[in-house]
Amino acid sequence: MPLTYELLTADSHARRGRIHTERGSIETPVFMPVGTRGAVIHLDSRDYENLEIEVVLGNTYHLMLRPGAETIDAIGGLHEFTSWKGHMLTDSGGFQVMSLNDNVRVDDDGVTFTSIYDGSKLRFTPEDAVTTQEKLGADIQMALDVCPALPAPEADVIRAMERTHSWAARAKASHQRADQALFGIVQGGIDPALRVRSAEHLANLDFEGYGIGGLSVGESRVEMMPALNAALSQLPANRPRYLMGVGDPARIVDAIGAGVDMFDCVLPTRLARHGTVLTSHGRVNLRNAKHARDKGPLDPANPMSRDFSRAYMRHLFQMKEPTAARIATLHNLWFLLDLVAQARRAIEQQSYGSFRASIMEIWG
Repeated sequence: MPLTYELLTADSHARRGRIHTERGSIETPVFMPVGTRGAVIHLDSRDYENLEIEVVLGNTYHLMLRPGAETIDAIGGLHEFTSWKGHMLTDSGGFQVMSLNDNVRVDDDGVTFTSIYDGSKLRFTPEDAVTTQEKLGADIQMALDVCPALPAPEADVIRAMERTHSWAARAKASHQRADQALFGIVQGGIDPALRVRSAEHLANLDFEGYGIGGLSVGESRVEMMPALNAALSQLPANRPRYLMGVGDPARIVDAIGAGVDMFDCVLPTRLARHGTVLTSHGRVNLRNAKHARDKGPLDPANPMSRDFSRAYMRHLFQMKEPTAARIATLHNLWFLLDLVAQARRAIEQQSYGSFRASIMEIWG
């Protein structure tokens, strides 16, 4: 197999593990920053190394349209293209196909959509998603799924789930690269029974790992957790579990406690670009006038930003200076990377319950 999961220790359902690939290893739980078009906005591979990032995501939808999967393949794949030696994961592009197009047409065979770049009509099937991601050359690729926005009628959720199951089997059959892992994606909305059914079906297809999609798309945390727990109950313990699109600290620590290993989200970088930073005391909006003469750092524990005062950062944001977004992006990513590092240590020390409680005091 191109990827294996090693469980090192557990504290109740929380797992401290290690993913092994041909490229190396990934310590879990892990947070994976999103580099939509081949880079995390404002950063490059040198920053990834300074932050000690282990996995960066690439967005298949955007990369297949610009510069094109064939171009990236000709240069040597995403690692060569981006000058990044660490791990990479590419999503299937399905979420963007559906979220960025008002007139997208989904049928049992695939998706017809319009390019946001030139308006051309395009067809995308589960097999296309696999071959495109094989050309992109990430270490992990995701099968094409259907992700309904919540809330949605039960019939729509079931139809999306059943198409996801059919497409997962087709992805599995068409996948060729022996050095690239393929993950299936669990769907089923917030209905625990549907989540059980979906996870059981995908587990029987025997993927190298499993994404849990269609959560954190409008439902509350109270609604999310029963659906997540139901999915996890049916996924094999010897494969990594990836909760897609979750970057809120409270949801992350809840999900780790339930047994999730991998996370990604645009939240920390998007907040950073709009002047909000994540700190050990909660969110801080640097545009607020109260920071105009504040000499204190964003967070004294954060090495990416502690040399800069809140007053200085507010000034940079007020002046629309790009440096502000870069510093805040480094700050927010370090915060979440440190959060999962703390979670790993807490699991090792059998103190995850108290660690979770301390995070919830601030973020719950």
